[in-house]
Amino acid sequence: MDTKKEAIRALAQEAALLPQEEMLEVGKQKKRLTIGIPRETSFQEKRVALVPESVAMLVGNGHEVIVETNAGKEASFEDKDYSEAGAQIVYDTKEVFQSNIILKVAPPSLDEVNMMPGKQTLLSALQLTVQPVDSLKTMMAKKITAIAWDYVKDETDIFPVVRAMGEIAGNTSVLIAAEYLSNVNEGQGLMFGGISGVAPTEVVILGAGTVGEFATRAALGLGASVKVFDNSIYKLRRLQNDLGQRLWTSTFQPSALKDALTNADVAIGALRAPFGRTPCVVTEEMVSHMKQGSVIVDISIDQGGCFETSKVTNHENPTFQEYDVIHYCVPNVASRVSRTASYALSNIFAPILVSVGSEGGWTSAIRKQPGLCNGVYLYKGTLVNEIIGEAFNLPYKPIRLLLAAL
Repeated sequence: MDTKKEAIRALAQEAALLPQEEMLEVGKQKKRLTIGIPRETSFQEKRVALVPESVAMLVGNGHEVIVETNAGKEASFEDKDYSEAGAQIVYDTKEVFQSNIILKVAPPSLDEVNMMPGKQTLLSALQLTVQPVDSLKTMMAKKITAIAWDYVKDETDIFPVVRAMGEIAGNTSVLIAAEYLSNVNEGQGLMFGGISGVAPTEVVILGAGTVGEFATRAALGLGASVKVFDNSIYKLRRLQNDLGQRLWTSTFQPSALKDALTNADVAIGALRAPFGRTPCVVTEEMVSHMKQGSVIVDISIDQGGCFETSKVTNHENPTFQEYDVIHYCVPNVASRVSRTASYALSNIFAPILVSVGSEGGWTSAIRKQPGLCNGVYLYKGTLVNEIIGEAFNLPYKPIRLLLAAL
C-alpha cells in the first residue's frame, strides 16, 4: 500500500515539473457603440451634448458617432468640425434617432420619441415640470433605457453635470448683473465692484450652494461687498472655508434680509430645492424697498424662483421692471454661454460613453457603477424611478431588483 502511495506521489511530482499551459486573464469584451447627436429643438436650447474633440476621442476608441447637421451651430461648432473629428453628418433627423444611443441635452419631445425604433438607450436631462407623460409612456412601450444626466453621480457622490452648470450659472449671473448696472442697458451707470475712493457694489446672494459659491467668487473678484444668506449653517461655513476668507453671512432672518436688500445694488437668487418648488424667501414688499435701478438675477426661476416678483422671461426679452427694479429671470442661463456649457457637458458624457463601451454595454456599466445607476429612470421600458412613478401615478420597480434577476 505504501509502495502504491509513493508511486502516485512520484507521478504527481513529475507532473508538476512538466511545462504548464499559461493561464491568461480573459479580457472584457468591448462593445462598439453607435451614438446619435440630434440637433436640439427645445426653445432657446443652444448647447450640444458632445464637442468635436470628444467625438474624436470616441471615434478613436472604435465607436461610431452620427451628428445631425447644424447640431452644434448654436454653440459655434460647424459640421466640418465634426466630420474632421470622424463623425458622420446626416441631414435626416430620423436617421440620427436610429442610433443605439441617443445623446441629448434637453428631454426628447413626443415627436422625437416617435422617431425611435425602440430598445435603445437615451441619455438626456429629466425635467419633471416639462416632461410630457405621453413621451414617457411611449418610451416605456418601446423598451427604452433612459438615463437622466442631471441625476448621474460621480465617484465622490456629487452630481457632476448639475455642479458644472451651477458653476457656469454662478459666474454668469454676476456678469449679467454687471451688464444691467451699466449705462449700456439703461442701468444706474455703476461699475460692478468698485475702485479706490468709491464705495463697492453691494451684492446679496441667496443660497450657499454651487451657484451661490461661484457667484460669490466672481463678485468678490470684481471687488464687490457680498452678503450671503442660507438656512444651512454647514453650507455657510463650507463656503467661507472654501473661499479662505470671512464673509457677511446669515440665515434667512426676515429683518436682516430686508435690511440687506434695501442697501443692495444686486440680488442673486441661487437657491435650489431637492424636489419641487424653490422656497420664495423674498416678498414683494421687500422688493418694493430696493434701490431704484437695482438688479435681481433669479437663477432659481427654473424651479419657480425665490423672489415673489419673479416671472419667467427668455433670452430674447430677458428683463422686466417691477418697482423700478430690473428683473432678469431667464431659465437655462448656461445656454447664454453655450460653447463653454457644451464643453462642460462633453467632458462628463464622453468618459461615461467610453466606460460603457469598455464594460461591454449599458447593463454591465449600470450594474458596476452606482453613480450611473442612480440616473436610470427607465430600464428596458420598466419605470425604476419612484419620484416619476408617484408624480404620474405609474407603477415602478427598484432597478436593483431588475438587475439581480438578469
